[in-house]
Amino acid sequence: MTVETIDRMLMALIAATLAATVVIALMYPTYFHMVFAAEDRLVENGTALFLLIASGVLARNALSLRRRGLWLATALTGFYAFLFFFASGEEISWGQRIFDWQSGDFFAANNYQGETNLHNLMVGDMRLARAVFGGPLTVVILLYLVVFPLLYPRVHFIRSLADRFAAPVPGMRHAFFAVLGSVIILLLDVPRKWEVYELIFAIMATSTFLLPQNPDKTR
Repeated sequence: MTVETIDRMLMALIAATLAATVVIALMYPTYFHMVFAAEDRLVENGTALFLLIASGVLARNALSLRRRGLWLATALTGFYAFLFFFASGEEISWGQRIFDWQSGDFFAANNYQGETNLHNLMVGDMRLARAVFGGPLTVVILLYLVVFPLLYPRVHFIRSLADRFAAPVPGMRHAFFAVLGSVIILLLDVPRKWEVYELIFAIMATSTFLLPQNPDKTR
């Protein structure tokens, strides 16, 4: 199976996920937040899975870059792979609920859910997830998915910087689904709708790393 075929399958999965989200949220709102987007169910586990797959794609890209002797690109891509592996572990609290192990005293006392992860830590009365992993991170991701693909082929400085740092550049298909997904999620009025948003981004990240605008610089 070619990379292009896999990418088309990922785009189809995003479209199907958005369609299912709209139908379930409008027709079965209780099922949406109690089952579909609930903790340890389809959407959240899907997000963790695709973050892990994205990490694996980046790790594979790093090995390819190493064989080409591109050491800076190799190191940076390896670091990107680690970040996505970390995000995948955080999404499921490092398997805590799956394997039913207990948090240490620090996380039990300072984590919003009493679980072993960083994104739900409390800093005073403020949740780290909302302060750092919420709005600010969402803005950065949207800039990456929507603005970056437009600037890369048009602005020499942006293109040179992206290639130097081996940053996979999303395509216009990613920009389209990022905008569409954002509009759909904003218009829906159901609890836990942002869990779907995270899943869409995880799938798009996997697609971007597989087939970016600059494959010769990133894999």
